[in-house]
Formats: sequence, structure tokens, C-alpha cells
Amino acid sequence: MRQRFAQQMKKGALDMLVLKLLEHEEKYGYQLIGELCERSGGTVSLKEGTLYPILYRMEDNGLVASRLAAKTAKEPARKYYAVTERGRTALAEMYAVWNEFDRCVRSIMEEER
Repeated sequence: MRQRFAQQMKKGALDMLVLKLLEHEEKYGYQLIGELCERSGGTVSLKEGTLYPILYRMEDNGLVASRLAAKTAKEPARKYYAVTERGRTALAEMYAVWNEFDRCVRSIMEEER
């Protein structure tokens, strides 16, 4: 039960977390996966099959833009993603909703009976 509930909670926050990681610099998919895992202390551990559909959907919705970097001697060809202005607006809205929901849940859970 705990794992299923945790997965549902993460699923609802992934768009917001991905946009946040792209807020200041572009990143490629594996870089995002690594940062999500590292910065969450392992709580958010994604596979490519989870992240890439999120990125493609966000690109279709104009929240992120991508560019393909050519292969170099040191790096393979990579697709980099960057947040757009529309994505920045969406991130602010998502975070406001998240904070409102968090306050609501805490209010109910911490209520004395």
C-alpha cells in the first residue's frame, strides 16, 4: 500500500519537479534522471520510460523546448531540454497549487480530535 501511494504522489509532482530542474539551465534526459534521484535522496528514482513521455508531452504543450546537440569526441549526440516562458508560468502555477494542497493536507492531518 505504501509504495503504491508513494508512486501516485510522485506521479502528480513529476511535471513540476522536471520544470524546476530545467528552470536555470537546459539538461538532457539522463541528467534529469540523475539529478532527480540525487536531489531527492533516492525518493524520486525514474526510468527513461517514465521521464521521456513526460518530456515529450511537456514539449507538445509548449512547456519545454528541445535541441539536439551534435556528437563530439567526448559526448554522444544528446537531446537537451529547456523550460519556455510558458513553462515558467506553468511551474509557478503548479507550485502554488502544490502549496495550497500541502496546507490543506497538513491542516487535516494535524487536526486534534
